[in-house]
Amino acid sequence: MCGSDSSTHKILGKRLNRSQGKNPRNKIGITTTVVKCNDCRLIYSNPQPIPNSIQDHYGVPPEDYWNEDYFTVNPEYFKTEIETLKKLYNFKEGDKALDIGAGIGKCMIALTNAGFDTYGFEPSESFQSRAIQKMNINPERLTLNSIENAELPNNYFDFITFGAVLEHLYDPSASINKAMNWLKPGGVMQIEVPSSDWLINKILNAFYKVKGLDYVANISPMHEPFHLYEFSLKSFQKNAKMNNYSILHSEYYVAQTYMPRILDTLLVPYMRFTNTGMQLCVWLRKQ
Repeated sequence: MCGSDSSTHKILGKRLNRSQGKNPRNKIGITTTVVKCNDCRLIYSNPQPIPNSIQDHYGVPPEDYWNEDYFTVNPEYFKTEIETLKKLYNFKEGDKALDIGAGIGKCMIALTNAGFDTYGFEPSESFQSRAIQKMNINPERLTLNSIENAELPNNYFDFITFGAVLEHLYDPSASINKAMNWLKPGGVMQIEVPSSDWLINKILNAFYKVKGLDYVANISPMHEPFHLYEFSLKSFQKNAKMNNYSILHSEYYVAQTYMPRILDTLLVPYMRFTNTGMQLCVWLRKQ
């Protein structure tokens, strides 16, 4: 994200390719090293898990990933993000939107209902087929493709969204750069990613350290589809200089804590106050 030499990055510890629990030394699995960039605080695995094919990575059936409620379209879905977008961008009815990694199409539905002329692509055969069959997405609007292989017209879209996608891509900077080419000058890109400053990971890492373990909780989940990265706001501030964009707005979502519920009364407000929630959302403008 910042172009720094990975040989200078700090080793944080090891990560299992499964749930680690309190004592990962007693678990059978494959470990990889987790490192952190000293310049932009990007956290990533090195070496990274590489699938034999794209469908090994993305071909997880959505029913295995989500329960049946996930296929219900909540009218509030992506509503806050659309409201934020309309504050940042002079929206006009029929502006063109692109959802990269559209999943089963819920964001495409929300954008269409908000007045956008919406398109998307999805690398998972199973997710794309459910979007068409279960969610009634027009197959001409949602193609089976990955950002690495997609070819779209330059300066075409007013808005592009990467929702929970960038952390799965092997070269996030190149992916942002490619998508920026598709965006009109002055257009807006929204990206939501795991935060490298998440408080819960820091607590769990301290727990492992006290136990004398060289494991860390970062880069979860380490199963298909893999999380490869965690990002800080500084990751995008550095990357903005490389890829010709500015940061319009950023915010952190607390999301789940995965801690005992009694602790949430303290942890949730603290994470909100200190910007140490699980997810980072950034809004970028093409220069």
